[in-house]
Amino acid sequence: MSELDPLRHPMRATWQRFLDVFEPLRPDLYRYCRYLTRSPWDAEDLVQDALARGFATLGTRFHDLPNARAWIFRVASNLWRDQLRRAQREHSLVATREVADASASDPRATREAAGTLLVQLAPQERAAIVLKGVFDLSLEEIAATLSTTVGAVKAALHRGRGKLVEPEADSVASPVPAALDAFCAAFNTRDLARLTTLLLDTSVTEIVGVVTEYGTAVPGDPQTGSLFHSLTAIASTETGGIAAAHLADYTGSPPRAEVRLHRDAPIVLLWFDHTGGPAVRAVLTLEIEGDQIARIRNYFFVPDVIAEVCRELVVPFRTNGYRYW
Repeated sequence: MSELDPLRHPMRATWQRFLDVFEPLRPDLYRYCRYLTRSPWDAEDLVQDALARGFATLGTRFHDLPNARAWIFRVASNLWRDQLRRAQREHSLVATREVADASASDPRATREAAGTLLVQLAPQERAAIVLKGVFDLSLEEIAATLSTTVGAVKAALHRGRGKLVEPEADSVASPVPAALDAFCAAFNTRDLARLTTLLLDTSVTEIVGVVTEYGTAVPGDPQTGSLFHSLTAIASTETGGIAAAHLADYTGSPPRAEVRLHRDAPIVLLWFDHTGGPAVRAVLTLEIEGDQIARIRNYFFVPDVIAEVCRELVVPFRTNGYRYW
């Protein structure tokens, strides 16, 4: 028995109570993070990070939370700004070397590099515009969410509205790795042994927001393995599964995997049969190293990502709620 075992059950119960409060806020939190990050994958990462950080820090507060939505938005805002600061520091180190090399032959390089930074919307400006324009928060609520003053919010809105929106970067379609095709072929023949051999020994298999597994043995475990259970029909029982309300027209058949390109990058869709025809109920992203899989992220319990991706791909879909019951 591990010294951590006595902590697991009380923490799990507390986590479920935390989700009881914050789960109704998930759609708005996802929308907010989506506007900040401009990517469904990065948005859901930020949502998960915000919930985890919120859960970890809630017990250290000595004062009540006046507004749960504003508070979790603040947690997400702070995490996002921290991520940007880290990225900017890393970029600055690279850019400084590149500008130093270029400036010897072209003195305009430094001025052009600085000009590029000036036209980007600052984090505080983007967050303020989203909170006002999308969620229609008051100036006071925005100030509380961003840990600033009403005057600073007014200034950020004024500056941000005066700038052009940064255009989406041009994308180039990525070739579909052979490991993705091999994954789908093994998945559709229920070849668990082949699926696990595709995983790196150091791989991470995740059902986003529910479970994270490491290596090759745990995901394939017939008792608890997420990869094993993803090959089977969706369960809804008294002891686990998803809420029966989400399975109204589901026929009980196992899923079929298919590779699709989404924004020029390959993803995997899991199709399930319903009385009205097949529909996607899960979206997977796979990170490939060589001819093996380094990471699987299954967005089965992330309705916001499933809906956004499937609408962009114009495919029918169903969602499964946010939690494993």
